[in-house]
Amino acid sequence: MTIQGIRGANHSPEDTPEAVLAATRELLLAIAEANDLNPEDLASIFFTATPDLVSVHPALAARQLGWVEVPLLCAQEIAVPNSLPRVIRVLLHWNTSVPQRDIRHIYLGQAASLRPDRSAELTTKPPHSTHPFPQRQHPISNQQMINR
Repeated sequence: MTIQGIRGANHSPEDTPEAVLAATRELLLAIAEANDLNPEDLASIFFTATPDLVSVHPALAARQLGWVEVPLLCAQEIAVPNSLPRVIRVLLHWNTSVPQRDIRHIYLGQAASLRPDRSAELTTKPPHSTHPFPQRQHPISNQQMINR
């Protein structure tokens, strides 16, 4: 088994905790579904947000999905002039035997313009479906995440 990277991005319609977390949850669930990914197989997730998203840590969305054992890290994207605003990006490090060529990278909403070559991947299922994705919801506050 090796560690493979899965990339993805989504756009938040506004900088509110609700909007950022909803966009991030949507992205994580889409990546998990497209890759038949079990969160227990994740080594870590690296989240970035554009400088205009400051209302909440995007990583909180993973905790809300019940991904409480996965190491998470947030950072700010570099402020590139004229780049797409309000974007959350992720890089999941996945322990898997799935070859890189079969990994589905997911770009949703307006973020699909960042990688038009990858934006259609959500419509195809991976050839390696082996286990169901748990749909757990565990409410956790931003303060609880900071204290972890």
